[in-house]
Amino acid sequence: QVQVVESGGGLVQPGGSLRLSCAASGSGINEYTMTWYRQAPGQQRELVARITSIGTTNYVDSVKGRCTISRENAKNMVYLQMSNLRPEDTAVYYCNALSERTWTFGSWGQGTQVTVSS
Repeated sequence: QVQVVESGGGLVQPGGSLRLSCAASGSGINEYTMTWYRQAPGQQRELVARITSIGTTNYVDSVKGRCTISRENAKNMVYLQMSNLRPEDTAVYYCNALSERTWTFGSWGQGTQVTVSS
Protein backbone atom coordinates (compact mmCIF):
# COMPACT_ATOMS: atom_id res chain seq x y z
CA GLN A 1 0.00 0.00 0.00
CA VAL A 2 1.26 3.44 -0.87
CA GLN A 3 1.92 5.88 1.93
CA VAL A 4 2.25 9.59 1.28
CA VAL A 5 3.70 12.66 2.94
CA GLU A 6 2.54 16.07 1.79
CA SER A 7 4.53 19.28 2.08
CA GLY A 8 4.80 22.76 0.67
CA GLY A 9 1.79 24.46 2.18
CA GLY A 10 1.88 27.79 3.92
CA LEU A 11 0.43 31.27 4.21
CA VAL A 12 0.23 33.17 0.96
CA GLN A 13 -1.45 36.38 -0.13
CA PRO A 14 -4.27 36.34 -2.67
CA GLY A 15 -2.79 36.09 -6.13
CA GLY A 16 0.25 34.23 -4.87
CA SER A 17 1.59 30.82 -5.76
CA LEU A 18 2.57 27.63 -4.00
CA ARG A 19 3.89 24.27 -5.09
CA LEU A 20 2.73 21.32 -3.04
CA SER A 21 4.76 18.13 -3.01
CA CYS A 22 3.73 14.58 -2.29
CA ALA A 23 6.37 11.99 -1.47
CA ALA A 24 5.12 8.43 -1.90
CA SER A 25 6.59 5.28 -0.39
CA GLY A 26 5.75 1.63 0.05
CA SER A 27 5.37 1.02 -3.66
CA GLY A 28 6.23 2.58 -6.96
CA ILE A 29 3.54 4.90 -8.23
CA ASN A 30 3.84 3.94 -11.88
CA GLU A 31 0.52 2.10 -11.89
CA TYR A 32 -1.39 4.56 -9.76
CA THR A 33 -3.59 7.52 -10.47
CA MET A 34 -2.26 10.17 -8.14
CA THR A 35 -4.72 12.59 -6.64
CA TRP A 36 -4.84 15.81 -4.69
CA TYR A 37 -7.81 16.49 -2.43
CA ARG A 38 -8.56 19.38 -0.13
CA GLN A 39 -10.76 19.90 2.87
CA ALA A 40 -11.78 23.29 4.19
CA PRO A 41 -13.14 23.71 7.73
CA GLY A 42 -16.69 22.45 7.97
CA GLN A 43 -16.68 21.13 4.42
CA GLN A 44 -16.32 17.74 2.82
CA ARG A 45 -13.07 16.65 1.27
CA GLU A 46 -13.11 17.37 -2.45
CA LEU A 47 -11.02 16.19 -5.35
CA VAL A 48 -8.86 19.00 -6.70
CA ALA A 49 -6.80 17.27 -9.37
CA ARG A 50 -5.69 13.86 -10.52
CA ILE A 51 -3.15 12.46 -12.94
CA THR A 52 -3.34 8.96 -14.32
CA SER A 53 -0.44 6.61 -14.92
CA ILE A 54 -0.29 7.74 -18.53
CA GLY A 55 -0.42 11.41 -17.66
CA THR A 56 -4.06 12.27 -18.25
CA THR A 57 -5.08 15.09 -15.93
CA ASN A 58 -8.39 16.31 -14.56
CA TYR A 59 -9.19 19.31 -12.38
CA VAL A 60 -12.14 20.55 -10.41
CA ASP A 61 -13.67 23.51 -12.22
CA SER A 62 -12.73 25.98 -9.49
CA VAL A 63 -8.98 25.48 -10.06
CA LYS A 64 -8.86 24.99 -13.82
CA GLY A 65 -6.32 27.31 -15.34
CA ARG A 66 -4.74 27.98 -11.96
CA CYS A 67 -3.37 24.58 -10.94
CA THR A 68 -1.16 22.02 -12.60
CA ILE A 69 -0.64 18.50 -11.33
CA SER A 70 2.49 16.63 -12.35
CA ARG A 71 4.38 13.50 -11.42
CA GLU A 72 7.91 12.15 -11.39
CA ASN A 73 7.58 8.38 -11.23
CA ALA A 74 11.32 7.83 -10.92
CA LYS A 75 11.30 9.88 -7.72
CA ASN A 76 7.91 8.69 -6.50
CA MET A 77 6.84 12.32 -6.34
CA VAL A 78 3.69 14.19 -7.27
CA TYR A 79 3.29 17.96 -7.34
CA LEU A 80 0.50 20.49 -7.41
CA GLN A 81 1.53 23.88 -8.71
CA MET A 82 -1.02 26.47 -7.68
CA SER A 83 -1.11 30.06 -8.86
CA ASN A 84 -3.42 33.06 -8.59
CA LEU A 85 -4.53 31.68 -5.24
CA ARG A 86 -7.80 32.84 -3.74
CA PRO A 87 -9.04 32.89 -0.15
CA GLU A 88 -11.46 30.10 -1.04
CA ASP A 89 -8.48 27.86 -1.80
CA THR A 90 -7.72 27.82 1.93
CA ALA A 91 -7.83 24.21 3.06
CA VAL A 92 -5.77 21.24 4.11
CA TYR A 93 -4.48 19.57 0.97
CA TYR A 94 -4.08 15.81 0.82
CA CYS A 95 -2.41 13.50 -1.65
CA ASN A 96 -3.50 9.93 -2.26
CA ALA A 97 -2.70 7.10 -4.61
CA LEU A 98 -5.47 5.24 -6.42
CA SER A 99 -4.44 1.83 -7.67
CA GLU A 100 -5.34 1.29 -11.31
CA ARG A 101 -5.39 -2.45 -10.65
CA THR A 102 -7.70 -2.66 -7.66
CA TRP A 103 -9.23 0.84 -7.77
CA THR A 104 -8.59 1.29 -4.08
CA PHE A 105 -6.89 4.19 -2.34
CA GLY A 106 -3.76 4.03 -0.26
CA SER A 107 -3.29 5.60 3.14
CA TRP A 108 -4.14 9.25 3.71
CA GLY A 109 -1.33 11.47 4.88
CA GLN A 110 -1.58 14.28 7.39
CA GLY A 111 -2.00 16.85 4.68
CA THR A 112 -0.47 20.27 4.28
CA GLN A 113 -2.24 23.48 5.23
CA VAL A 114 -2.71 26.17 2.61
CA THR A 115 -3.95 29.52 3.86
CA VAL A 116 -4.67 32.32 1.44
CA SER A 117 -5.10 35.60 3.25
CA SER A 118 -3.93 39.18 3.16
